[in-house]
Amino acid sequence: MQILTKTGAYRKGHFIYPSGKHASHYFQMPLAFRYYDNARILSVGLSRLFRMEKTIASQLPKVSVISPSPGGIMVAFGVREALTAEQIYWAEMEDGKRQFRQYMSESDVHPAIIVDDILRSGRAMQETFDLCKEIGAEVIGCGALVRFEDSPTEFNGVPVESLLTFDVNFYQTEEEWKASRSASDVHEEKVRF
Repeated sequence: MQILTKTGAYRKGHFIYPSGKHASHYFQMPLAFRYYDNARILSVGLSRLFRMEKTIASQLPKVSVISPSPGGIMVAFGVREALTAEQIYWAEMEDGKRQFRQYMSESDVHPAIIVDDILRSGRAMQETFDLCKEIGAEVIGCGALVRFEDSPTEFNGVPVESLLTFDVNFYQTEEEWKASRSASDVHEEKVRF
């Protein structure tokens, strides 16, 4: 949490998420990754959680590290490097659908670890998990640097590893947010993610 606070990746205020919900906290993870040393510390920390899992450690280095979104690509590269995994892939949204841009076939992808910078609702990770299943790739691990407390703790029986679990209270309306104990007189800010 210290790195996230120091770099401004963790922010306090009044934030309106794309869903319309209000919160007093927001994570802008790329700010922590501006500095290589921070990126390395966070990625190595997450990779150590994976390395402790026998099902993952026994398959290294023949593992694919996959990011469900552009925001997780830096995490995927860092985790791949720390684990000395052989492959890296990422999914992107195109025409409203998550897909792999690479020309991938079933035999190309090693057992996969899906990683992201932050796990909010779990939708992107679940969609990436489903994409892996579609091409016949086994998912052996899932993880994020930060996981919201109300997000999934597992995907299809695969547990989610995270460096930080954070309780973000979301409020349906501005009035509910103002009535909360974390409200303040700060200017509201609409956020993209």
